[in-house]
Amino acid sequence: MSEPLLFALQGFREYGRRLAAHLGLSLGEHEERAFEDGEFKIRPLESVRGRHAFVLGSLHSEPTLSVNDKLLRLLMFTGALRDASAREITLVLPYLAFARKDRRSQARDPVSLRYLAQMIEAVGADRVVTLEVHNPAAYQNAFRCIAEHLDSFPIFLDWLLTVLPPGEPLTVVSPDTGGYKRAQRFRRKLAERLGNAVEMAVTEKLRGGGELYHGRLLGEVAGSTALIFDDLIVTGSTLAHAARLCKKAGARQVFALAAHGLFHPDAERHLTDPALDKVVVTDTVTSWALAAQAIQAKLTVLDTTAFLAQVVRRIHTGNPLTELFDR
Repeated sequence: MSEPLLFALQGFREYGRRLAAHLGLSLGEHEERAFEDGEFKIRPLESVRGRHAFVLGSLHSEPTLSVNDKLLRLLMFTGALRDASAREITLVLPYLAFARKDRRSQARDPVSLRYLAQMIEAVGADRVVTLEVHNPAAYQNAFRCIAEHLDSFPIFLDWLLTVLPPGEPLTVVSPDTGGYKRAQRFRRKLAERLGNAVEMAVTEKLRGGGELYHGRLLGEVAGSTALIFDDLIVTGSTLAHAARLCKKAGARQVFALAAHGLFHPDAERHLTDPALDKVVVTDTVTSWALAAQAIQAKLTVLDTTAFLAQVVRRIHTGNPLTELFDR
C-alpha cells in the first residue's frame, strides 16, 4: 500500500507539517494563487492518481482568511483532487464551521450544517473527519459520505494525568444541560483512567426573548477541582458564570477545558475572571484574538497533531478508530 498524500491548505500549513512529521512524511505540494479581482486558483502540484489524499484544514476565521474563504478553497481543492483521479479523498477538519446551526430553532431558519455537508459531498469527498463537533448526532446525520467524529477526551485526559496530584477530588461540570452527555462521557473515561470516583455537576443556561439567563449549579463541587468540559469557547461568558458558581459552592480550583478556542475579542473580559484558574484548549484554532498577559498566564494549548496522525494512519490502513478511545 502506498503512503497517504497529505495536503495542508493556507492557514493550516504549520499544523500540517507537525502532523506529517508524526507520520514520517512530507506535505504534498500544491498551489494557491490569488488573482487581482479576488478570485483564486488552487490545485495539487503532484500526481494524485490512484492515491489516498488527505486534506488538512480548520474552518475558522483568522485575520488573513475568513471562514468563507477557507471553505471555498477547501471545496475547490477537493474538486480538483477528484478531477485529477484521486482514489479516495478524506477531509480532516479538526474544527468544522457552521456545525452549531444544525436545526431550525425558529421559522425559516437555515439548517447550515446540512447545506455544508451537501457542498462537501458535491465536490467528491469520500470521508470527513472532525474533532468534538457541537452535536455529533446531527453531524453524522447531515452527511451521506462517511463522517468520522473524534472525541477530544483522550487529549485532555493525557494532560490532566500529568498535572493533577494523586487522590485529588474531582468534579466534571457541564456548563449547560445541552452538553451534559459530552461531559458525562468525559467523567466516565476520567474515572476509568484514574481508578477513582469522579463527581458530576451541571449549570443551567436558559434563553428567552433573545436574552441569555444563567441559572443554578446542580451537583456537589465543594473541596474538589471542578473541570468544566465543553466543545468550544467563543466569548467565555458561560464558562465564567459556571466557574463563579463552582467557587461559590466551595470548589478548590476551577479548570475550563474546551476543544476549540474561537475566542471572540470580548473573551478576554470573561476569561480573566478570577474564578477561572486555568483555561485549556487545543490547537485546532489559532488563538490570535487573546493578547492580554492575564489570559496567557492561565491559558494552556494542547497539541492535537500526534493524535490526528494516529487517526490518519488508521483510516489509511483500514484499522478501526475505536481503539483510540477504548484505552
